Amino acid sequence: MSDHFFVVTGGPGAGKTSLITELARRGFHTIPESGRAIIREEMQSGGDALPWADRMTYAERMLERDLRAYEDAQALSGPVIFDRGIPDIMGYLTLCGLPVPPHVATAAKATRYNARVFLTPYWDEIFTQDTERKQTRAEAEATCAVMRETYTALGYQIRELPRTGIASRAEFVCAQLAI
Repeated sequence: MSDHFFVVTGGPGAGKTSLITELARRGFHTIPESGRAIIREEMQSGGDALPWADRMTYAERMLERDLRAYEDAQALSGPVIFDRGIPDIMGYLTLCGLPVPPHVATAAKATRYNARVFLTPYWDEIFTQDTERKQTRAEAEATCAVMRETYTALGYQIRELPRTGIASRAEFVCAQLAI
């Protein structure tokens, strides 16, 4: 387990990436969400490893990239903030009604982060869609619930972020990290 690895999870459009951008601005090591990068790459190359095309291949690509990012982050000192973690892949597959392959479950159980996981709750006032984020409000709420359930089932302690501005959320995270 890497006690200095912290995950920010939740549904789409709840402010995860904005928070992580602010934490990076404050000097923290941050690891971007793999899913968005894969979507951009697949759209540019005409591939179908996309959440609206081949969901299982999309999940496999996220797993490969997230395992590599976790391994690469071992060289970093101090807190490292991840925009989603490997358990998010389990949550994604569950949300899609797809079976979680044994190797994905094994990776989520073996690749541990700090026990405190930060959850961005669904927040209607800031929810937005874009070319990579096509989920509806209902899907965003369901995603948040599934991520809470997935991380809790894996033994993590959920710290729900307040529905406040980015700076205030960053302060909340810093206080939880005891920095």
